[in-house]
Amino acid sequence: MSGADQAANEGTVAVRKGFEIDEAALARWMAENVDGDFSSLCLEQFKGGQSNPTYKLITPMKSYVLRRKPPGELIKGAHAIEREARVLSALGTAGFPVAEVYGLCTDDQVIGSWFYVMELVEGRIYWDATFPDVGREQKASYFDAMNATMAQLHRLDYRSLGLADYGKPGNYFARQIDRWSKQYLDDVDAGRDPVMDQLVEWLPANIPAGDESAIVHGDFRCDNLIFHPSEPRILAVLDWELSTLGHPLADFAYHAMMYRMPPHVVAGLGGLDLAALGIPSEADYVRTYCQRTGRDDIPGYDFYIAFNLFRLAAIFHGIKGRIIRGTAASANARDRVRAMPVITVLARKAMEMCIAV
Repeated sequence: MSGADQAANEGTVAVRKGFEIDEAALARWMAENVDGDFSSLCLEQFKGGQSNPTYKLITPMKSYVLRRKPPGELIKGAHAIEREARVLSALGTAGFPVAEVYGLCTDDQVIGSWFYVMELVEGRIYWDATFPDVGREQKASYFDAMNATMAQLHRLDYRSLGLADYGKPGNYFARQIDRWSKQYLDDVDAGRDPVMDQLVEWLPANIPAGDESAIVHGDFRCDNLIFHPSEPRILAVLDWELSTLGHPLADFAYHAMMYRMPPHVVAGLGGLDLAALGIPSEADYVRTYCQRTGRDDIPGYDFYIAFNLFRLAAIFHGIKGRIIRGTAASANARDRVRAMPVITVLARKAMEMCIAV
């Protein structure tokens, strides 16, 4: 991701037009539902995030983070912030690195849409997958921290965490391909793409054999992680809006997709000299994850990559539709839409690699 892209995503700005919140009403709700001093409350809006608008709440004693459903007409099932709050709370009890949730509001009358308030975790977010501010000899440790955290997530017993109904175990790819195909096809405002049309046809007919279920994040990237300010340690995993019970290899391949992605798109490493940078190769990274999760290898790996590129393209397609409808939540949403053709080309290449095997 370029410096300009990072600047467009990092930090906060004044609350954007159309995303204002009644501060007095919020302060009253906070006083009734969260421990603290809310005699004065100041709001800023985080720049990053295309889906659920996210705010920094500044109070006399401490700061918080608020995530809400966006205003306006929404796609059914999307922006389910109550699911985010639920999974964060459950994962916190298991010692997984997430922010603490302080309260959830499902009353539209308070600020106009559902929201939850959570801990503001102080640390570093790396928007560039090369971790440019980290010394070459330390980079591998940062990658190992990401790898270990994802493996930790996939090894958790979702039943013991009270998440047995957090999704439908089994048949993950068929359901996900159907979901994202429908979202793509139904968003008539955003138009159609010939590669996406091809993937809608090809993917359901080529799902690899075998099935398993775990808690999956759905958007595990370096820029959705808060690292310790000076150590290769993850303090919190952010943005759980796409999480569910799903196939762990789909989740891992989405994360490992960074190796195929160009640097200017979604924190990518594609085409870079990884050895010179001190970054483990894609093959080594996959091997390490397999060791941590008790696997010999990942048959059908390129299918998992193609599936995830399709899903990412569908998300960007949805952002395009929200721009057209005037409900996009991020200042850099248009950059994501411009990147969509790059994503679809990569998806086609992964698909062709599967066909060639």
